[in-house]
Amino acid sequence: MKKNYMIVSALVLAVGVLSFQRTGNESVEKYLEKHHTYPDGVGVGNASGAPGEGDCFNCHGSTQAGTSINSMIFLSGTTPVTSYTPGQSYTVNLSMSPNPTYKGFQSTAKVGTGSTAAGSFVALAGAAGAGVHIVGGRATHVSNSGSALWNWTWHAPATNVGTVTFYVSSMKTNGSGQGGDILYLSQHTIAAAASSAGIEEQTQNTNSFSAGYAADKNAVVMDFSSLVSGNMYFNLVDLSGKSVFTYKMGEAQIGDNHEVIALPEDLKNGIYLVNMFVGNKPMEQKIMIQK
Repeated sequence: MKKNYMIVSALVLAVGVLSFQRTGNESVEKYLEKHHTYPDGVGVGNASGAPGEGDCFNCHGSTQAGTSINSMIFLSGTTPVTSYTPGQSYTVNLSMSPNPTYKGFQSTAKVGTGSTAAGSFVALAGAAGAGVHIVGGRATHVSNSGSALWNWTWHAPATNVGTVTFYVSSMKTNGSGQGGDILYLSQHTIAAAASSAGIEEQTQNTNSFSAGYAADKNAVVMDFSSLVSGNMYFNLVDLSGKSVFTYKMGEAQIGDNHEVIALPEDLKNGIYLVNMFVGNKPMEQKIMIQK
């Protein structure tokens, strides 16, 4: 019996080794991140899209700007607020529209545009906090998230740290694990009470981003200014929200950038939304393709 047990154990080990050999130079941790879903929320991987963190792209199809999908409101009791008082607690209300059948999210709060945590998250008790739990200082979904509306408590920093940025990585998925999923990245800021600034939806350098269609090249021509360097990712979306063309680019340079992305010849005429990312920071603009 002991001999048979040893043979079975050896076979299991061999299968495991072969499985990880297929990943090339990937570590076991990276392999698990890519090939396992998180029905009870993303407790590992730092997937909020914040500076220095990843997002859910490895497992979930295409990435789009989420400024029109994710909505975040801060409440003091039942009253919406536009700024925070240091040391006070607020209810964070995150909603996703439309409400897909399968969905999820992860969110974190950082000081300004850096990587320092701003305050802390605590789960709400009872029905008010249903569908949310806090893992590793981040808010994320649980498997019984019946609606795309999530609430949790944010304890603001004890001192005035200036503007706080909430990063949200939400997704809709077909539930099959076979692709077709869409990841939405957005940023939402709240200023300290002493500041005149309030909550606003943000995209990086939106005012400096321009995109247009060059018929002679059948290409999208983009010009933008970036405050940071980072890998660029291009995603072209039709008006139904379907990604029709994606392209992983090189690294953006700090300052002015000029990029030309050749499009597939069989792409139909029409109006499309250009989603451009530098790192995890989105920029977007509508274009018309007329060949």
